[in-house]
Amino acid sequence: MPLHVLTDQLFFPPVDESAPDGLLAIGGDLSNERLLLAYRSGIFPWFNEDEPPLWWSPDPRFVLFPQELYVSKSMQQLLKHRIFKITKNSAFTEVIRNCGRQKRKGQDGTWITPEIEEAYTALHRLGHAVSVEAWQGTELVGGLYGIRMGKFFFGESMFAKVSNASKYAFIAFVQQLQKEEVLLIDCQIYTAHLKSLGARMIERNVFIKLLNENL
Repeated sequence: MPLHVLTDQLFFPPVDESAPDGLLAIGGDLSNERLLLAYRSGIFPWFNEDEPPLWWSPDPRFVLFPQELYVSKSMQQLLKHRIFKITKNSAFTEVIRNCGRQKRKGQDGTWITPEIEEAYTALHRLGHAVSVEAWQGTELVGGLYGIRMGKFFFGESMFAKVSNASKYAFIAFVQQLQKEEVLLIDCQIYTAHLKSLGARMIERNVFIKLLNENL
């Protein structure tokens, strides 16, 4: 199946035209309008600094239903003793910058380029992108960011400077999303870390159906 090349036109092809690895299109820009259209369509950007924007819609999709969150006994103890202070949207710029600097196993660089930072910071100013922070005293030691739309949260990245900080922030945030009756957290690509917290694969057509019904 040929790869779609995007132009200045605000458009994405149907997600069922993605390649087997989930790659759907190349090109376009990271404008607010295009990014929001992408998320509404079940598509997300993911590319390296020396590449044009690449747009993905994998099948199956890795997701977490908030009510299926698994919290281990050890994490329950950390939450009980409140070892971190959790805030929301108090340090978005610092969170996304730290996510970009986080060293990850099997990755030489980062996909969170200055262009990505600028684009998602713009979405944050509009109220679409949110951050969650974990603090020890006055030091930011972990966090995550993503896009909130309707009853969906699209997770983008997380970081930790000390053990369990990002997991603690994620669990605390998901517990809050449970109270807000958020239906689904999009984790995009499989990771063992998120699987241990209850994330699982669902078929893309199921994901798109839920998306269309709950935005």
